[in-house]
Amino acid sequence: MPIDTQAHARVRASDELRQAALEQFASAGFAGTSLQQIAAHAGYSKSSVLYHYASKEALLEAAVAPAVDALEELVAEFVREGRSGAVRGEFVERFVDFLLGHRLAVHIVVNQAQSLHGLPVIDRANAVIRTLAEAICADDAPLIEQLRFGVALAGAVYTLVAGATFLDDDPSFELDPAEMREALVAVLSELLLPAAGR
Repeated sequence: MPIDTQAHARVRASDELRQAALEQFASAGFAGTSLQQIAAHAGYSKSSVLYHYASKEALLEAAVAPAVDALEELVAEFVREGRSGAVRGEFVERFVDFLLGHRLAVHIVVNQAQSLHGLPVIDRANAVIRTLAEAICADDAPLIEQLRFGVALAGAVYTLVAGATFLDDDPSFELDPAEMREALVAVLSELLLPAAGR
């Protein structure tokens, strides 16, 4: 069966542009990134970007939607399972895996949500984060529990992205993914699990 190399090249270009956009939006911000910068970062022309994506907003949607889809699924399962310590413990591990797998997209959502309000993918992300907060913090949760959630989410995302941003220039520094995962699970467990479940 012949391979459609033209279709394969279109898919590859689309994927490369989406990844370049994700990297640029996370490092320079959505407002601070132009389609030309994304094209240059990916090694394509601006017209190639517009061939694959109708607008910068469409490119943001394509770049961030897979992470939002995964988070919606993760949170929906957590809500169905309940709030027990065991369920929370399993959730923390899966949440860390999610953060590690989608760190740039989550960084965009957490740090740029206010300025991107009104874009459908960002509004979906904000809704699922609110659902997660409600699932972790009871309706009558004290302020300290609410702060633990905020620090856990924002702190983990910032650490993952800031570490990559500030330490990529140092070739001697390399994070061991397994060690990072273990550390994140430990820290988020301390913040999000009831004292008896830690």
